[in-house]
Amino acid sequence: MAGLYSLTRVAREVRRDLDAARERDPSAAGVGPLELLATWPGVQALLAHRIASALHGAGIPVLPRVIAYLARVLTGIEIHHAAHVGEGLFIDHGAGVVVGETAVIGDGVTLYQGVTLGGTGFETGKRHPTVQDNVTIGSGAKLLGPIEIGHGAKIGANSVVVRDVPPNSTVVGVPGHPVRIDGRRVEGPDTDWIHLPDPVADAMRTLSTRVAELERMVTELGGTAPPAEAENVHALRPVRGRNPAGG
Repeated sequence: MAGLYSLTRVAREVRRDLDAARERDPSAAGVGPLELLATWPGVQALLAHRIASALHGAGIPVLPRVIAYLARVLTGIEIHHAAHVGEGLFIDHGAGVVVGETAVIGDGVTLYQGVTLGGTGFETGKRHPTVQDNVTIGSGAKLLGPIEIGHGAKIGANSVVVRDVPPNSTVVGVPGHPVRIDGRRVEGPDTDWIHLPDPVADAMRTLSTRVAELERMVTELGGTAPPAEAENVHALRPVRGRNPAGG
């Protein structure tokens, strides 16, 4: 009876994973489930994980680890068989994605290539992140330690996150800093990665403006004018361009 329940649960989860791929990957529009299973590495890795997780939950030794290893070899995506993965996870491309043993992923989460949900040392117990529902994590982002990523949060590409992230916030930088885009919440799985705020650039821009003002004040008081090459410093400007998310 338990085996039948596990099989039914795995089938439901895989069906939801296929739906998530169609919803969030424009290249999957009109693609049938068999083609998705045969050619989408993210879907394949999740299928392998669902099976390995069910076997692990049933107390079967060795085989879950073997399945996880084979999935890593074939897809380039490493999901520990003991990790908890909710329904509707979408892994876009997926090369280099690593999900640790005690990681917890909620429903409706999107991971891009190169994402790591890892630990920070050799400690035992809960040592990997908990990602709540509807979170989007950009390419190359590293989430390290037993931190919690709040519902609906967005993690910018190549960010390194080592602290808890509030719900519905956007995090960028190394280490990651919670910010917002245009003072409003970002909705949905797509994020305008080009126009993400840059707190480091903002701080440098403030300092540059302050230095220029101090130099002007010194000159007015009869001091030495700044050297000519100082005028060649390029002003920091927010990135402008087309929204890659289609907005």
